[in-house]
Amino acid sequence: MGSADIIPGVSGGTVAFITGIYEHFIVALKSINFRFVYYGFLGLFKKKYKKEAIESLEQIDWQFLVPLALGIFVAFLVFANIVGFFLESFPTYTFAFFFGLILSSAILIGLLHRDIFSVISVIFLIIGCLVGYYITGLQAMQVDHSYLIIFLSGIVTFCAMILPGLSGAFILLVLGQYEFMLDVLRGLTRLELWNLTYAFVYVLGGIVGLLLFSRMLSHLLSRHRKQTLCFILGLMIGALRLPLGYIASDSENLSLIILSACLGVAIVTMFGIFDRRRRKHMISESNM
Repeated sequence: MGSADIIPGVSGGTVAFITGIYEHFIVALKSINFRFVYYGFLGLFKKKYKKEAIESLEQIDWQFLVPLALGIFVAFLVFANIVGFFLESFPTYTFAFFFGLILSSAILIGLLHRDIFSVISVIFLIIGCLVGYYITGLQAMQVDHSYLIIFLSGIVTFCAMILPGLSGAFILLVLGQYEFMLDVLRGLTRLELWNLTYAFVYVLGGIVGLLLFSRMLSHLLSRHRKQTLCFILGLMIGALRLPLGYIASDSENLSLIILSACLGVAIVTMFGIFDRRRRKHMISESNM
């Protein structure tokens, strides 16, 4: 998810969907409640609030969120330079790879969730396609890099990161902050500590956005699951506009483009096989 979120046009939410952890991810985010901070502060003065603070902490799905957050963080640090190199040196083949990844992901999700399709949910699928197509066609804004702008960018992009089909990195690109924040991330890998303040403000905004948006998504998935999943699937299909645009602008070596796209399809297929085996294993265990 972390490596995908660095790339404009690819969503970490898509990776979560492919690997079968998406709904668990949304529920785990919803479990985060900062009441423990409030009760912890009150606990400094009254002991009865310490128990409330501990109970609030225990309700958070740490077992799921901690390894996931560590994986995303490590991917940010490791892949910032690698992704930057491929996007600068081989943009067409890189986006062809992600075209194959996104397209096959949409097909896989459709096959895994056949029960979601109905007349009404298909309307939401079409709306999602149109929204994804429109957003990926937006032009970059010209704005400064103040702490307020970075904070607001964190809110918006982290919300986009958990929606399959909407790339947080691309939204950051639209907001005119992508290159700046990529330089900040690269600076951190070189231990340039002046970047820490920008990274902190961005992540703080992201946490605020995640906590608010995950609750709304969790509500939609529990009350209107079919329509929500179809809308998300539509976002993924509409978002194909971005990689297709890059491929169409430079399609000299068609064989390498097809090979790159097939590599993306192969990776999703591998995840699909893994998810199918995981589901069978879970069913066999439940029947024991």
